[in-house]
Amino acid sequence: MDVAELDRIASALTGVTRRSSGGLAQWRYKGRLVARQLDATHVVIRTDFAPRRQLLARYPGTFHVPAKYERHMMVVADLESGDDGGIEDALMAAWALQAGHG
Repeated sequence: MDVAELDRIASALTGVTRRSSGGLAQWRYKGRLVARQLDATHVVIRTDFAPRRQLLARYPGTFHVPAKYERHMMVVADLESGDDGGIEDALMAAWALQAGHG
């Protein structure tokens, strides 16, 4: 997956808008963060703590949590070498969380 594919998926979610800051994309639902691009191959995705543990266990090569995000409801996804389906699932779950559907 690349940022363009992530953008296509995120932008298709009801109520999600794309913004850019410093040349990096971010996707929000009514101002609430769904995902934010960190660099050309990594995005941070909003997630609750229990689902985050499940993502880390199921897709250890796709997701990780840097020390600065340990206390936050976020997980970093590797777009270049990660599992596309896992990333898409995490993105959909982030949207559902922010939209109050999750």
